[in-house]
Amino acid sequence: MAKPAQGGNYRGSIRDFPDFDPSQDAEALYTAMKGFGSDKEAILELITSRSNRQRQEITQSYKSLYGKDLIADLKYELTGKFERLIVGLMRPLAYCDAKEIKDAISGIGTDEKCLIEILASRTNEQIHQLVAAYKDAYERDLESDILGDTSGHFQKMLVVLLQGTREKDDVVSEDLVQQDVQDLYEAGELKWGTDEAQFIYILGNRSKQHLRLVFDEYLKTTGKPIEASIRGELSGDFERLMLAVVKCIRSTPEYFAERLFKSMKGLGTRDNTLIRIMVSRSELDMLDIREIFRTKYEKSLYSMIKNDTSGEYKKALLKLCGGDDDAAGQFFPEAAQVAYQMWELSAVSRVELKGTVRPADDFNPDADAKALRKAMKGLGTDEATIIDIITHRSNAQRQQIRQTFKSHFGRDLMADLKSEISGDLARLILGLMMPPAHYDAKQLKKAMEGAGTDEKALIEILATRTNAEIRAINEAYKEDYHKSLEDALSSDTSGHFRRVLVSLATGNREEGGEDRDQAREDAQVAAEILEIADTPSGDKTSLETRFMTVLCTRSYPHLRRVFQEFIKMTNYDVEHVIKKEMSGDVRDAFVAIVQSVKNRPLFFADKLYRSMKGAGTDEKTLTRVMVSRSEIDLLNIRREFIEKYDKSLHHAIESDTSGDFLKALLALCGGED
Repeated sequence: MAKPAQGGNYRGSIRDFPDFDPSQDAEALYTAMKGFGSDKEAILELITSRSNRQRQEITQSYKSLYGKDLIADLKYELTGKFERLIVGLMRPLAYCDAKEIKDAISGIGTDEKCLIEILASRTNEQIHQLVAAYKDAYERDLESDILGDTSGHFQKMLVVLLQGTREKDDVVSEDLVQQDVQDLYEAGELKWGTDEAQFIYILGNRSKQHLRLVFDEYLKTTGKPIEASIRGELSGDFERLMLAVVKCIRSTPEYFAERLFKSMKGLGTRDNTLIRIMVSRSELDMLDIREIFRTKYEKSLYSMIKNDTSGEYKKALLKLCGGDDDAAGQFFPEAAQVAYQMWELSAVSRVELKGTVRPADDFNPDADAKALRKAMKGLGTDEATIIDIITHRSNAQRQQIRQTFKSHFGRDLMADLKSEISGDLARLILGLMMPPAHYDAKQLKKAMEGAGTDEKALIEILATRTNAEIRAINEAYKEDYHKSLEDALSSDTSGHFRRVLVSLATGNREEGGEDRDQAREDAQVAAEILEIADTPSGDKTSLETRFMTVLCTRSYPHLRRVFQEFIKMTNYDVEHVIKKEMSGDVRDAFVAIVQSVKNRPLFFADKLYRSMKGAGTDEKTLTRVMVSRSEIDLLNIRREFIEKYDKSLHHAIESDTSGDFLKALLALCGGED
């Protein structure tokens, strides 16, 4: 593979070693492996400090000096994961890819994830070098081996990628962008069945720049990202391959950051994936991967490797990583530009919000009221009927059922439900039966009742509701509890946190668009937060007050522009600055506002994930989010959930809950992604 350029724009973590002497390095390696045992520290220090081009020269010198094969000697002296990593570094990059693919298709079964990762992410030149290296190393044709080991549309797309004929980035036609959007839409969403050939042709051949424009236009035209259509129309390995291609088109470093995170999260480490990526990207874009990793997962790649691996293997991986980005939120200039562009895109993207619960067709409140009465009459309760009716009616229809129930039977449906069902199911069903504003009012009241305050619930509701929703909550709170919400918040919270909540509870957020000049001023206010640690406490209070005004009163479009200007001005992400410089409930409230502005469905996807993560389930949060978002944006939340956590919300609920509560939650979830 061609030597990567190491100029000003070089983004690898491994560089050419200065004053390089291949003969001297060959001698050092020979000494490290001579006699009983081997000096693993010396081996890893030397090999991880040389570029791939330099390692090839060392291999040649080693053979010239000692008549031996360096890779064979390393294999003999080292073992396990450390050996795999070091030997991988010693191969030319194209040969390293060839070996990975050979291993993926050898023996029983195929490692489809490895095939997807390599073929979806490599450039035309890298693909051509890979094909040649495979032929040279194994005297076999890579395409023939792929054909022999895969099948269907998955196979066809792999073969297309293997040609390495993707158009150059300067090949962009506005007319063709519109045509491709229409062709993809007609091949999937508008067609009974799916025309996979169109997806393969367009995603396998068009230039990256062209496809980015196609994806933007697709979102504007259809109201959903291309990823959502792929998940809805394709399946299995073919779906996973096409999603990987889309991710790499959008941002190859982000694709690898995600792969690295998944290789180390949870129990056990997927070492083959971890090694393959650290080796293959160390001289290409490791610095960008590190930056995106830190931005996306709020921890450095370095720290995750350090906590997840051990011994010489860990030391070698950390050398390839190239440094610990422990100053959360600080961007390299290039990564700041990427973040800036992300905000630019979010400012023009208008994703249609969709709930999972819609008004029932042929709605008959009389029949529903009778069915519910029958389900609760006599001995025992028919929970299945209750769940089926209530989870498949809109809130407005449920209110009609309540009224009809009282007119027919002279009974309060809510009271009857309370006496017939209990526990988590009761909280869920009764929550669905309440008008949304009254439900939120009740959740706020419960958060402030008794000993201690549930600050997280207060923040979640007040930081994410619209002005109209907040005003409705205020009216409902006054009606139900004969006290103003502001008075309740003032008596139950204190200090700056109280001021933030009261400000949010007024429902007076501006509703206009952005003001660029004002956005720059607001970004400057936010930038001063960076100096908090070095200023007197009085200044800190003043800064927080000004920052509170910006976050609690500016419109969402304006705040997106503020955050964008903040990145442009400081090379920092405002969310990470808040996490780093602030503490306690004020920090949590500000972070929730920022996350809601950035991507509200993702904010709720995170809340749902955390409610089911680890030992035990936070049923209250799970219920609150599922009830309150079911008619607003739960479908969008589902998409964000699977995108971030690599598993569906349906699967997470199924794995973490049980019984009738599970059945009701799955009905609200509305389907498996």
